[in-house]
Amino acid sequence: MKQPARLAVVVLALAVAVAAGESAHPLVTGLKTPRAVVVGVEGKVFVVVAGASGTGGHGAVVRIDQGKAMPFAAGMDDPRGIAVYQQWLFVTERQRVWRIDAQGKAQVLVAATAFPSPPPPLAAITADPESGTLYVGGSDGKGKGAIYRISPAGKVGLLVDTAKWPGLQAPTALALDGQSHLLVADAGSGELHRFKIADGSTEKLAEGFREPTGLAWDWFGRLYIADGGDDAVFVIGRPGQKRVRLATGFKAPSGLCLDPTGKHMLVADREAGTLSSVPATVPNAPLDETPMPLETAVAFPDLRWAGWERESATGKIVPLRPLVLTHAGDGSNRVFVATQQGVIHVFPNDQKAKQTKVFLDIQERVFYNDNENEQGFLGLAYHPNFKKNGEFFVFYTPKKAKNTNLVCRYRVRADDPDRADPASEEVLLRVERPFWNHDGGTLCFGPDGYLYIALGDGGAANDPFDNGQNLKTLLGKVLRIDVDHHDANKPYAIPKDNPFAGRPDARPEIWAYGLRNVWRMAFDRQTGQLWAADVGQNLYEEIDLLKAGGNYGWNRREGLHPFGAKGVGPRPEMIEPIWEYHHDVGKSLTGGHVYRGRLLPELGGSYLYGDYVTAKIWALQYDETARRVVANRPIRSPGVPIMSFGEDEHGEVYFMTYSDSGRGLYRFVKKSLRPAPLGRATDLSR
Repeated sequence: MKQPARLAVVVLALAVAVAAGESAHPLVTGLKTPRAVVVGVEGKVFVVVAGASGTGGHGAVVRIDQGKAMPFAAGMDDPRGIAVYQQWLFVTERQRVWRIDAQGKAQVLVAATAFPSPPPPLAAITADPESGTLYVGGSDGKGKGAIYRISPAGKVGLLVDTAKWPGLQAPTALALDGQSHLLVADAGSGELHRFKIADGSTEKLAEGFREPTGLAWDWFGRLYIADGGDDAVFVIGRPGQKRVRLATGFKAPSGLCLDPTGKHMLVADREAGTLSSVPATVPNAPLDETPMPLETAVAFPDLRWAGWERESATGKIVPLRPLVLTHAGDGSNRVFVATQQGVIHVFPNDQKAKQTKVFLDIQERVFYNDNENEQGFLGLAYHPNFKKNGEFFVFYTPKKAKNTNLVCRYRVRADDPDRADPASEEVLLRVERPFWNHDGGTLCFGPDGYLYIALGDGGAANDPFDNGQNLKTLLGKVLRIDVDHHDANKPYAIPKDNPFAGRPDARPEIWAYGLRNVWRMAFDRQTGQLWAADVGQNLYEEIDLLKAGGNYGWNRREGLHPFGAKGVGPRPEMIEPIWEYHHDVGKSLTGGHVYRGRLLPELGGSYLYGDYVTAKIWALQYDETARRVVANRPIRSPGVPIMSFGEDEHGEVYFMTYSDSGRGLYRFVKKSLRPAPLGRATDLSR
């Protein structure tokens, strides 16, 4: 995966911010008919130049270095489009496709004779970032177009043409929408369509373009369109929204792409001979991305964990894996931390705390293995009336039942408030899964006093049993149960206002569905809104605001995009996430809490979340009135995997990581002048 922090950004030193509708300012001038632009490995920017009009063999690809065009690959005849996959560049040229390696060596990947029949002049091209499959479009200039699919080995197949899709006239720009759908901008009709690769069905998304010549997504689900006939760049902020004019002043914008920082769109202008920059934003919908004046610090730095030893008897390092940090809500101001191996620790909420006590140890019951690290002790929630009834609830994977999750009730000992009774376990819910991953695991009580439970879709990939959309299974859902009462044959009761209570075709415990693997959800203690972070699979991570009966799209949607062969565009019956980010930003979302503490007022109302793989942390703000995210501000990270977030009794927020030293709890503090130490992030496939 591309790591934006390491990307070269030399070309952007010349970037000038452009206000909505204002003229673009060039970064590079003097280019010979620039047709398209792309960012390759290590953030290098490449531009296709067709050369002087009417001259054969003068087409080339140039690399932009320090604001200048440097030769990279030459000898092409009227090249038009460019795409990137891993270290390779791919360029369309008349009736063939070139492949260019990292050293600039160019060779023909697909000759004209490799097509099923002589293709029309080729222009548009895009590449699947996962498989390397190419999609190439062309037109004869007389209202007949075609789109081809090319394998990484160069095998060509006709995907669709005017005979199969009469509305296809001149596909001048292509972009993938997920992995199974193509966005097709057609200069003949002036329309933008979504094309379903599996069955050839189409859906019109926008119209009124004069000569759409470029399509590009940014990292947050916003789509940009270059219109060479309107001399402008447009943006569609979210699926279903109308296009908005972003920038003008071009002579003939012919291609665009997101720059290495993700902050700007680079636009090639074939008539002006320039490469320009416009901000990657939506006019009249500003997004604050300025860094927060905060950083992180180890919390409870002197804490020793009762019973935990860094090394096993055989000398193996045994990292502490804290996954839950919470409180009992009983006014004691104690902190409870549960480890993935099955131990709940308790200690005073004091940064000078020295020692934990073991509140509950059920390691002999909990299954945890580093090779199947989505299992273990995953959830803990204290009853709202814990001070009186001493009840708390846990979610774990048992050793004695493979691919199973248990939700259990425990009770504190009557003679010691810092010790629970292991013998008090009462199994409330037993859920079997077809695979070991995607357990979910979050437990939390809502302001209504009911227990909410997050369950993954059953694991593997693609949700093979369609659990997310199946109301007859608990997998891929958030459940809501009443733990203070019980129905016949159940150790709990179904709240009468559960959205599917009484329906014979649905499990009555279900509160929300269409979820892949919610890795942490939490109620805003002020508004009562339930926030959920749903981990993505192929390309996108998403944040959802959950409500009763809501369908959040999986596995028909991933983030704001169609997913798989069954994928669909936005639908009234499905609720879109409020926020998504692309896997160029991070690959495993870790949800947190809306900050309602008192120590850091600048965080008030912000949803704190992070990414496990890239170790990034953000403070996101959502405007309920405008119904959009208005801020997504980074917070300096210590560079460790963000495993989970937690909240103490006062609303202060913490996050957790695994640690060989036991110092795996972090808090947020005012920014100092000292540099933060960097750790090493590793991968986790959630």
